[in-house]
Amino acid sequence: MTDLPADPIGAAWLAQIYGVQPLGRLPVMSQVGGRRATQVTDGFRMESYTEAMRPDEEPAAHLQFHLRHEVPHLEFLARLFEKTGPVFVQDWVTVEPTGQYARRAAFLYEWLTGDTLVVPERLGGNYVDAIDEAKLVSATRDRVVKVQRWRVNDNLPGTREFCPCVVKTEAVMRAVGLDVPRLFGELTDEFGEDLLMRSAVWMTLRESKASFAIEGEADRVGRVQRFADVMARRTGQGAVPLSNAALAELQQEILGDRTTIAHFGVRQSPVFVGETVRYQEVVHYVAPAADEIGAMLEGLKVFLERTQGQSSVMRSAVTAFGFVYIHPLADGNGRVHRFLVNDVLRRDGVIPDPVILPISAVITDDAGERRGYDRVLDQVSRPLMQAVREQVVFESRQTTYPDGVVSNFSFQGADQARPLWRYPDLGPHTVFLANIIGRTLTEQMREESRYLRSHARARAMLKEVVEMPDQQADRVLRSIEQNRGELSNVLAKEMPVLQQAGVWAEIVDAVSQAFAQDGGVGAAVIDRYRPGKPVDR
Repeated sequence: MTDLPADPIGAAWLAQIYGVQPLGRLPVMSQVGGRRATQVTDGFRMESYTEAMRPDEEPAAHLQFHLRHEVPHLEFLARLFEKTGPVFVQDWVTVEPTGQYARRAAFLYEWLTGDTLVVPERLGGNYVDAIDEAKLVSATRDRVVKVQRWRVNDNLPGTREFCPCVVKTEAVMRAVGLDVPRLFGELTDEFGEDLLMRSAVWMTLRESKASFAIEGEADRVGRVQRFADVMARRTGQGAVPLSNAALAELQQEILGDRTTIAHFGVRQSPVFVGETVRYQEVVHYVAPAADEIGAMLEGLKVFLERTQGQSSVMRSAVTAFGFVYIHPLADGNGRVHRFLVNDVLRRDGVIPDPVILPISAVITDDAGERRGYDRVLDQVSRPLMQAVREQVVFESRQTTYPDGVVSNFSFQGADQARPLWRYPDLGPHTVFLANIIGRTLTEQMREESRYLRSHARARAMLKEVVEMPDQQADRVLRSIEQNRGELSNVLAKEMPVLQQAGVWAEIVDAVSQAFAQDGGVGAAVIDRYRPGKPVDR
């Protein structure tokens, strides 16, 4: 959390008075200044108010200011209520039993802590939303639950155990407004549905290979093909893979039979994300304990159910990144994380079957996007590790866990980490993914579709010169690309007709014209989609 303002009010005042420091940054902090002003830095706001807006010097007044003028911050409120206990909220709602902010505070206290307050006999007033849907992503209106106890509309999008937060900054609102069906429709209009459907198989394999490249394992051909097959068959099918049974089935298909994992599904062991440097473990992120995962996955599932009909880009970002922060598997979390992006988009009907968006390809092909991917993951992992690094321990003895994992890793900071685990701010992740999806649809898929259209045209023009089956025509086209227009010895022996006077030159010229129609570079086209294949001289 950044430094508190000099004369804080609202959440910043409560943080100062009670010594409560949320690990995730408060999206809005307020202070008393000489004039009314707003300063925005990287999406975070510093609000300055005149002296007339200063709340009374008591926690209820500053909490009311927070709920009314700032963006409610669930991680902060969870830590605050843990520190203060129930007394000031109980006193507040007892004195103001019809006040909307007192009732909201009482509801949030019970929701966040699991403890129970005493409901005043004179409780009344109109129903009021628990959180302001203009400031935070909340439950879709027809999914809101009326809580008679406090006369509050429970519009929180998740559960107490896991409720990801998306603050509606300008950047987030632009991201959630990304019109994926329109962009896909423009591709269909330009290239035709048949060509896009035919490119789906290659895009699936492309996404699988790029997904492994993110993990530094792009050369694992068998695993790449297996993951591509899983994406082709499982995306948008069956139950959402957030239950133990569904995850076990998906994980087994992704990992295959040759694995050290003795138990598929939700892990039964502690886990961290990191690397080994000079035989020393460097920990970048510690995931929640195994016994908390089931409830957190249920919270993520509830988020999907309660935000039905809202931005599919936002829903896919929250699902995918929420999953990777929960890190529920002993192995395969990264692949399922990236699988979930397409899975949600398919279930929401914004991308048709069998199309797979090669989002991982955009990340791996652009060094800046790869750094952006790492930075957005750091939005949660870095502040967490800054706070709990001293609680990470590597014991002298190894422990064998029921899922087959053998580890000496131990984490003693779960109580400190839990509020951040439960209520992460995934607004930056939504912005990041919206940009990646937009680039995928306007760059990556357009480039692939142009290539396939040029390839189909080149095949047809080639066969005007020499009749041959499609398989042989593709063989010739690949050789032209790999050998930069030269006739290879292998191909000449395989197809003697190509050595007849003028035939090869006519073929190369026809192929060059076919690619040039789409802005290609003719026979000098380098097949970027099949790197590393040997030249067949």
